[in-house]
Amino acid sequence: MDQKVNILIVEDEGIVALELQESLQKEGFDVAAIVDNGQEAVEVIKERNIDMVLLDINIKGAWDGIETALQLRKHKTIPFIYVTAYADNNTFERAKATMPSAYLIKPFRINDLRKAIELAMFHFTQQMENFQVAKEKLYKKENQDLDGILHFNNAIFIKQNYKYNKIPYEDITYLKADGNYTYIQTSGKKYVIKYSLQSVIDIFNTGKFIRVHRSYAINMDHLTSFNENFIYLSEEEIPIGRNYKDLFMQLFKPL
Repeated sequence: MDQKVNILIVEDEGIVALELQESLQKEGFDVAAIVDNGQEAVEVIKERNIDMVLLDINIKGAWDGIETALQLRKHKTIPFIYVTAYADNNTFERAKATMPSAYLIKPFRINDLRKAIELAMFHFTQQMENFQVAKEKLYKKENQDLDGILHFNNAIFIKQNYKYNKIPYEDITYLKADGNYTYIQTSGKKYVIKYSLQSVIDIFNTGKFIRVHRSYAINMDHLTSFNENFIYLSEEEIPIGRNYKDLFMQLFKPL
């Protein structure tokens, strides 16, 4: 493969996980992380560039591997393969409902796993390319002549369908990245523009919008509460990225 695939291993048996890591690295894959429970797996995919997840079903924590797959899908569209000792029909039917790329029974040959990973990545890449083409078509249809963003006082104007729509900064709650696009979320409407998240923050050129995650920037005027992992903008829950947490906390001064 031209570019190494970054793999997350979710396996509660340390020796098995290390042996799998060594075998995958010999096959030319990168193992980005090894965790033994679903909660840590979710944190890893939030913070790191993971291409593929290998999931055991019997793992530590409140979630088994199947529930973990469902939780991962809530945060990122990502292919995953079950690698498990469970061969019974009930477990297989539960797993099948989560739409995995493959279901391998232990023990398996590393060559079979390599082929499963390559096929999974090939099909996933094709699906994402088709999705991107469809999104581009929809974007062009809904935003026929979007030329850019204009500023005036404390508002921006986005040109859509041959007219500029005013969006006061105070109405914007947060920004969300989606590839080369950024969603501008207000209290009543969502706009999408073909700019990266950082470009939008730079264009706004105001201290109100603070990046708190690789995919999110919030309007500090709408901040209602936060903890170590999440920021709350009224009812909206926004994750705090590990790499942005310290910078976010530096905004606050103790009394």
